[in-house]
Amino acid sequence: MRTIFMGSPIYAVPVLEALSSLNCRIVGVYTQPDKPRGRGRSPEPTAVKELAQDQGLRVFQPASLRPPEVQRELAELEPDLIVVAAYGNILPVGVLSIPSRGCVNIHPSLLPRYRGPSPVATAILEGQERTGTTIMLMDQGLDTGPILASTAVPIEEGATTDSLTPELFRLGAGLLVDKLPAWLEGNLASQPQDDSLATVTKMLQKGDGQARWALPAGELDRRMRAYTPWPGLFTHWKGKALKLLTALPLPHAPVPDASVADAGPGRVVALEEPGFPAGVATGSGVLGLGSLQLEGRRVVTAEEFLRGHQEFMGAQLPS
Repeated sequence: MRTIFMGSPIYAVPVLEALSSLNCRIVGVYTQPDKPRGRGRSPEPTAVKELAQDQGLRVFQPASLRPPEVQRELAELEPDLIVVAAYGNILPVGVLSIPSRGCVNIHPSLLPRYRGPSPVATAILEGQERTGTTIMLMDQGLDTGPILASTAVPIEEGATTDSLTPELFRLGAGLLVDKLPAWLEGNLASQPQDDSLATVTKMLQKGDGQARWALPAGELDRRMRAYTPWPGLFTHWKGKALKLLTALPLPHAPVPDASVADAGPGRVVALEEPGFPAGVATGSGVLGLGSLQLEGRRVVTAEEFLRGHQEFMGAQLPS
């Protein structure tokens, strides 16, 4: 089975490893172009490219799959199957029609719920108790193709997009090993999605991470976890961005200082919670602060931050 793999970030690596363990001849790996990183702005390869090179596989890094010459080059590889996992480029119709067995995509949600670009973040943001991974056949729609297999997992307390996403792609790698051979042999039928149950997620924007203190503490905590690692939950203090990295929602938190016990949303107040010496009053409850990062500075605990910025206590943060 001549197979092309398309993926880029580190959490797509287990999928390529799983594909390598199957009876598939990987004739090409498509991944995002190298990007400049660090102070020296040196080009850095994707995690998938590094693994592919270690395995002696051919690597292709087009900025887009739309140019005719890119599609011709792909077609010359004569793939029977394309497997996609967090590639980062849209597959146009011209590419979808190239492999004789079609294109299989690993999507980190229980389709048809949470189609689109931010399924993991949206599940956390909406307070879902579980999510999962789906293997589907790709069509021209946005994650609308027939389902080959799916499996669910609980969303653990404190889970972030950064911690949950790799778990879901590892789950997808296992599904691929378990189900792909049966489908290729004709022993597994695909099932159409129920469009009446579909929801679609949106592309995250930088402004989504702006803390809106009139919201309840619990919702702000979900936003912080959903937007980790990007765009994060942040506010501003003294003209600089202040990123909130760990927090604790306290719906009925006692505030030692009576003068700020009735503080309005956005007021920094003292707390008596271990590891959370300060918090921010919200529309309902207090969001305890565990660790922070002021723009241009290193990550510190809230206790360290308060030692260096005593005037932060009692400050009014903007929404």
